[in-house]
Amino acid sequence: MIAQNFEYESPTSLQDALALLSTGDTKVLAGGMSLIPMMKLRLAAPERLVDLRQVPGLTGIKESGGSIVIGAMTTHQDIEDSPLLRGKCPLLAETASNIGDVQVRNMGTIGGSVAHADPAADYPAALMALEAKVRLVTAKSDRTLSIEDFLVDTLTTALEPGEILQEVIVPIEASGIGVSYRKMVQPASGFAVVGVAARVGKGFARIGVTGLAGKAYRAKKAEKIMQESGDIAKAAAAVADGVDANSDLFASADYRRHLAQVYAARALKQALSRSS
Repeated sequence: MIAQNFEYESPTSLQDALALLSTGDTKVLAGGMSLIPMMKLRLAAPERLVDLRQVPGLTGIKESGGSIVIGAMTTHQDIEDSPLLRGKCPLLAETASNIGDVQVRNMGTIGGSVAHADPAADYPAALMALEAKVRLVTAKSDRTLSIEDFLVDTLTTALEPGEILQEVIVPIEASGIGVSYRKMVQPASGFAVVGVAARVGKGFARIGVTGLAGKAYRAKKAEKIMQESGDIAKAAAAVADGVDANSDLFASADYRRHLAQVYAARALKQALSRSS
């Protein structure tokens, strides 16, 4: 199917992009991996697309103020390959390597993926475990939100009209923390049927889950069990507690809960083996 007619803009500054977003039914075009298919299926029909690929300053990975700042237009492949992330935030680099195929990784961007808020996307699990933040800007404002506050529901975020996700901010990993991202792949789409990101160390655990619920979440009960006892089996058994699990033609809610426990155990075991 062909998308409905739309206007196309390719601004060369962030100020111009923000000005264009402030009027009419306008959508941001990042990598196009989610928006273009939705437009072809007539699930989205914006009057105007604002392509951010020519806007300077929206790509790149740098260390700043004890954190790592990632421009929203940075591709999955650049995140996977980044020496800085591999050395200082390996969970995000590992997660990027699990996204789609090489074509998707070379076109898709972290900002586009996070702003789309697909409940089966890979990044949200890692960003939850990392307690990441996002920086949102308009022509007149600039604010930073935690990833938990930013992801509101299925395909719904805290982005306001005229606002752009400019940066994703992740911590530099502490010494002695092991990390892992494990998922069951939906073979047709490459998305996660269920995916689990884990960060563990002595008396420390953070666990992010994607694919199971309407949005990614931190499995805080499972984290507490790991922190107090280090019992992987008990922690994994609690990862889906109290969650309203998704169900579709590929996987029932009960099967997804089972998968969450299995992949939580695998992620925790691998992360623990990588800790020191």
